[in-house]
Order: sequence, then structure tokens, then C-alpha cells
Amino acid sequence: MKNKWILQVFIISFILSAVFSGISSFISDFNIILLIFILLLVIGIGIIFDMIGVATLTAQEAPFHARSAKKIKEASASLKMIKNSTKVSSVCNDIVGDICGIVSGGLGTTLALYIINYHGVNALVATTLVTSFISSLTVGGKAYCKNIAMKKSDNIVLLAGKIIHIFSK
Repeated sequence: MKNKWILQVFIISFILSAVFSGISSFISDFNIILLIFILLLVIGIGIIFDMIGVATLTAQEAPFHARSAKKIKEASASLKMIKNSTKVSSVCNDIVGDICGIVSGGLGTTLALYIINYHGVNALVATTLVTSFISSLTVGGKAYCKNIAMKKSDNIVLLAGKIIHIFSK
């Protein structure tokens, strides 16, 4: 059973990495504004999934049992997330979060090269500024959202359950 989960994690990671890397390679042909937007989007996805992972680990089952008893359909998806919180957290924090970090680094490299080639900025300065921006936004965003995830875990897990319920139809 444990080996099956490891294999699933490997396959999910491979597919997501391929998709995100393909997108980031494709983006280098676009303009700088779109590149920055996609970079911010990837960082945002990493932050949001980190928040969902933390919220799932800290949420309590009882409120979701009560919602399920009231036939709130989204509550059953949320309850399933909580019962599988270690797997959900692994997928959200480790797989999606790590892949977003790697892809944002690749996008950052593309952005730094653009700045170097089209604006004549020194390579050391450009790469240092872009890397610092990406890392501070990622780490700061995750730190800020972890606090929210711990305080509002039930609301976050319920919202994630609603989204899962919509896509599972």
C-alpha cells in the first residue's frame, strides 16, 4: 500500500512538472508583462496549495460530520480531505508547492535573461533581484497564509471541498 502511494506521487509529480515546465518554456516567447503575470500566478498557486495543505492538517472533523448530516454535499469531500490529511498535505505542500517553486525558478531565469538582454542590466544584479523577489514573495506569502490557514482551517477546507465537489460531477 505504501509503495502504491509513492508510485502515485511520482507519477503526479512527473505529469505536473512536465505540464508546468512546458508552459514555462512556451512563455519565453511572450512579452514581459505576460511572463511576470504567469510567474505571479505560479507563485500564487504554490501559496494557495500550501495554505490548503496546512488547513487540512489543522481542521477538525466534527463540524464536517455535522454538515454531512445536514446533507451538505461539499462537506463529504471536505471530510474525505481531513481523513486523508497527510496525503492531501503531501500533495498540496510537497508536490504542487515544490513544483511551483521549481517552475517559478525557471520563469525567474527567463525573466532575468530578458532583463539582461533587453535592458543591459548586469547579470549578477538581475539574477539577484529576480531571485530575491521570487523567494521573498513565496516565503512571505506562505508564512502569511499559514497563519490564516490555521485560524480559518474549517472555512478553507470547506471551500476546497466545494471546488472538489464541482469538479467531481
